[in-house]
Amino acid sequence: MDSSSPQLDTIPGVFSLLLSSTRRGARLGRLLAVTELRSWGVPPCVTDRAEQIVAELAANAVLHGQVQGRDFRLGLSLSPAPRTLRIEVTDARRDRMPVLPQPADGETGRGLLLVAALADRWGIVPYPPSGKTVWAEAELPTPDPGNESGQPAGQRL
Repeated sequence: MDSSSPQLDTIPGVFSLLLSSTRRGARLGRLLAVTELRSWGVPPCVTDRAEQIVAELAANAVLHGQVQGRDFRLGLSLSPAPRTLRIEVTDARRDRMPVLPQPADGETGRGLLLVAALADRWGIVPYPPSGKTVWAEAELPTPDPGNESGQPAGQRL
């Protein structure tokens, strides 16, 4: 990296945006999240995982958390110590709390299984007065000056 490239340790990242509770809003959230993470210098290995997590959580907010006339919120934050990316999706339906499905639960409901597999941690918290926030965290690899891909040293291609 040259000296003009953003350095993850020196740029605190916070991103929050209200998006329409539509499939288009969910797609836009995923695209904006990827663009933001790339501008922060988040390694591709984490950005790829985050893209899938945002896609699943945003789709769930649209499909299961939608209230007529209410948007959902996408939030991203980057913590330099410990090096962690936090993804939050807040919708307006606290009465429909997600439950981690069992693998044999049919054709739908596998989004949270994917989130659980991709995230290092995830959970659900109430969002007053009537919503909920589903969050997921991904730890960032320790920087390696010779590793431009962001992949851990043993996983470079």
